[in-house]
Order: sequence, then C-alpha cells, then structure tokens
Amino acid sequence: MPSNPLNPIKKPKGGTLFLLFTALGLVLVLFISITLFDMFYRQAEDLPRLFSAARDPVVLTAIGVSIAATTCSTLIAFTFGVPLAYLLARKNFPGKSLVEGIIDIPMMIPHVVAGIALYGVLMRSGVIGAPFDMLGVTLVDAFSGIVLAMLFMSLPYLVDTAREGFRSVDERLENVSRSLGASPWQTFRRVSFPLAFSSIYNGCILAWARGISEFSAVLIVAYFPRSAPILIYERFTSYGLSSSRPIAILFVVICLVLFTLLRLPEWRRRR
Repeated sequence: MPSNPLNPIKKPKGGTLFLLFTALGLVLVLFISITLFDMFYRQAEDLPRLFSAARDPVVLTAIGVSIAATTCSTLIAFTFGVPLAYLLARKNFPGKSLVEGIIDIPMMIPHVVAGIALYGVLMRSGVIGAPFDMLGVTLVDAFSGIVLAMLFMSLPYLVDTAREGFRSVDERLENVSRSLGASPWQTFRRVSFPLAFSSIYNGCILAWARGISEFSAVLIVAYFPRSAPILIYERFTSYGLSSSRPIAILFVVICLVLFTLLRLPEWRRRR
C-alpha cells in the first residue's frame, strides 16, 4: 500500500540495540582516551623536560627522519600499489588469490620477523642489497633502509583499501567510457581513479600512519639514522620513563596534527 505523503513512514528507533552498541563502542574510546590522557597528565608535572625535548636537535632530527621516511614509502606504495589494486579489482587470473595472500603477509607476521627477512635481502650480500652495493648505495643502516622497511609493513593497507575502492566503482561506467572512444588509460584516469579516489586517499593515510609508527623492522634494518620510535626506545632502556615520555608525547602531538591535516580534505568532502 503506497504511503501517504502527508503521513510519512517513521524510521524505527534503535532502542536497546543502539544503547548496547554505544556502550560497547564507548569502552574502546575510553580505553584509548584514558591511556593517552594519563601519559599527558603525568608529563604535566614535569613540563621542563617536555620543553627541553622540543628543543633537542637529536629528538627533532629523529622525528624528521620518521616523517620523511614514511612520506617516501607512501609515495612508493601509491606508485606501485594503485595499479596493482586496480588489477586485483578488475581482472581474474591464475594465482590471483596467491598474490592477494602475499600482499597481506606483512600484516600477519611478527614485525621482528619482517625485519630479519628484510635484513637478509637488503644487506650487501643480499638479493636486493648486492646490486645496489655495486652502485655504491647502502640499504642497511641508511635512510633508504628505513623507507623500505616502512614500505614493506605499510603496503598492504594501501593496496587492500584501494582495491575495495576500485571494486565499488560500477564497471558499466568504465564500459560506457570505452564505448565513447576513450582509451583504457583515459578511462582509468577520468572514471575509475576519481570515483575510487576517496578509498585510495584513505589507504595512503593508513599507509603513512603505519609507516611512521614502525619500530621492530626498522630497528633491525637501520638502527641509524634513528627514527623517532627507536630513539624513544633507546631513551627508555637507557634512562627510564622520565626521559622517554617527553619525546613520546612530542611525537604523538606532531603525528596527531599531521594526521588531522591529512584528514581535513576527506572531512570537507563528506560535509
């Protein structure tokens, strides 16, 4: 029976289910919030150490290394990962499931295991390290090694998110574009990529965030130059919590500001 426009159908209220989901979600939000608030609150009792860390060239250099390295790894992941994601979303080929499984391996194995595996191929006698060593490029204990370690750990986040974005694009739109005379590249650039851009962008942010937080793999591949997580760990093991916490707080604040700035375009688009 058609509904009367003068008496529109009312949406059913969530009731108990809404309250239950709110309570369950609130537990996780409080867990994260309380943990971070406690760290900031304890540091408020010793602000001079925080200000000292903010002026320490060693600390600022380590944070700069982390930001620069994860930015480079994200750009590499975008360059190679987006085409792979499109291929996985649009084509069926022998071994496709195997390729998808290989891409997801870095998310499943312990990070220290990933570091050991990377060290084996990046060292001077390694499969990847040897050719670069002949060119005079060192990958172990170098900035490039940090970038590759971050790339290895963050690549799945970009590829998986971009793949789902391409899958959400209706193939009929691509077929219409091709029928109107557009080449495969023009169709990808003008139809597929713009429609999946939101997912690709979110994947880039996830890859960037995952890279900047990487510790174990970077620790094994490139202890020097020190990234921020390694410096924090070094200060904690050498001088204790009072020395490492100010650097941790400064790093969290900087990452939060950068992460918010990266999210602004997406928030504006949704509004």
